[in-house]
Amino acid sequence: MPILVDTSLWVDYFRGEGRSENLDILIDENLVVTNDLILAELVPFLRIRGLKKLIELLYAVNKLEISIDWNQIVEFQCRCLGNGLNGIGIPDLIIAQNALQHRCGILTLDGHFARMKDILGLDLIS
Repeated sequence: MPILVDTSLWVDYFRGEGRSENLDILIDENLVVTNDLILAELVPFLRIRGLKKLIELLYAVNKLEISIDWNQIVEFQCRCLGNGLNGIGIPDLIIAQNALQHRCGILTLDGHFARMKDILGLDLIS
């Protein structure tokens, strides 16, 4: 199963903070995927720091096509709000939808995904 690696985990990985130690194994097994939203969150920061090689490596990761179903995003937000989850951003909902559309697990350090897991039926990878 492909694994969509969220921005929070990539940042931890680049900083070497140690909570992303399994990412090397997933990369070696070619299980890691990304999407344009995650790249849009990461690349500007890397570009400003002149980390061109890192940007090239990120763009080499298999990329999922994003096809946003806005009605489903509204439904996801309603489910979250109805379950007391305020403050879930649209980008997180788009990432969740993208993973569900492509039957991917999500690898993240962002607590929003853990709180949405059961509500949206996400497959979080630990």
